[in-house]
Amino acid sequence: MLQSTNRQLFQLGLFCSEPEKKNKIVNVSSVKQLSPFRYPGGKTWLVPVVRKWLQNRAEKPAELIEVFTGGGIIGLTAAHEQLAAHVTMIEIDPDVAAVWHTMLSNDAEWLARKILDFDLSLPNAQKAIEKTATDTKERAFQTILRNRTLHGGILAAGSGFLKHGENGKGITSRWYPETLSKRIRYIATFRDRITFIEGDGLQILKQNAERPDVAYFIDPPYTAPGKCAGKRLYRFYELDHDSLFDIACFVRGDFMMTYDNAESVRVMAEKRGFHVSTVPMKGTHHNEVFELLITPA
Repeated sequence: MLQSTNRQLFQLGLFCSEPEKKNKIVNVSSVKQLSPFRYPGGKTWLVPVVRKWLQNRAEKPAELIEVFTGGGIIGLTAAHEQLAAHVTMIEIDPDVAAVWHTMLSNDAEWLARKILDFDLSLPNAQKAIEKTATDTKERAFQTILRNRTLHGGILAAGSGFLKHGENGKGITSRWYPETLSKRIRYIATFRDRITFIEGDGLQILKQNAERPDVAYFIDPPYTAPGKCAGKRLYRFYELDHDSLFDIACFVRGDFMMTYDNAESVRVMAEKRGFHVSTVPMKGTHHNEVFELLITPA
């Protein structure tokens, strides 16, 4: 079935060996924005590819597991559009996890209201972020506030507040309280389709490896071996890449893995007999760059 799935993807034009000749960059404005996060390395641009990957399977997956959730656009889209019977989202960063815990609980309305009522200014943001959170929902608000007011949405140590921002609006340029609250409230309407786990994605992958009815979306928030951008972008950036690829070898369900377009990644994938293709995206400087899509052969 996996070989058939890959053939279908080729026919649909989702995969290509010669990227410059085929696939076009997805306009992210055409994708429904569900996540409140402004997440570095987010996969909004990949949503149409993942949608077709799941829709063109012989059977709907009993579960889609988003192994490294981050901003969670893939898991949210799959749950919202019911591309899988159920969605499980996993995140190890406790700050990001606090947001997911809160949005998928009865505290979602509290978070939406807190965002709406917050009077954003640099002093108020600094005071709110420096305050010791007393519970998960307070930590969730602090995380959203940091994500929306720090440069690039980066939550790792060393990230600073936006200075100029969009149209010179500074820290307010990415703070859209009505929109953020609306998204949080909307997620609550289909949260029964989602299970969130705060933990190690690799362990969950191992635990479910024998299940043939699961599809996995694997997008490590860590750059390819030998690169250092992950340390700047994420708090939890270290990953044993070889172990991830080894575990994927024994997964009975289907998977789609995304990675930097690096030769070391191609070598790891091809060594294990995986199929490697490319997909275009718009880079930080609005230039065309390519990421790797890795799937079972």
